[in-house]
Amino acid sequence: MQRVLKPQATTLAGDVAETRSLLAAQSVPSVSQAMLIILVSWLAVIFVGFSVLAPPNATTVFALMISALAVSGAIFLILELDQPFGGLIGISSEPMLNALHQLAQ
Repeated sequence: MQRVLKPQATTLAGDVAETRSLLAAQSVPSVSQAMLIILVSWLAVIFVGFSVLAPPNATTVFALMISALAVSGAIFLILELDQPFGGLIGISSEPMLNALHQLAQ
């Protein structure tokens, strides 16, 4: 049974590797540069407006800092997840290489 399944698993692993390389080669960013510029400038205007209108005390400064950190983290995650095979958060090829190594034995 294992001898019958081994060529099928090898073929499927090759297909997955081919699909992955095609995905990496054809990856086009889905977030446009213009949209990102508009979003960041809009958020900057909002935060500047809040900071001008809010009374200058520690609570408002802390709340604005936490809010800015949360928004920048969300934008960072959107941009990172737009490139699944690159960046700081990436998909590792190690599990696929381990599986192929086990199949080769």
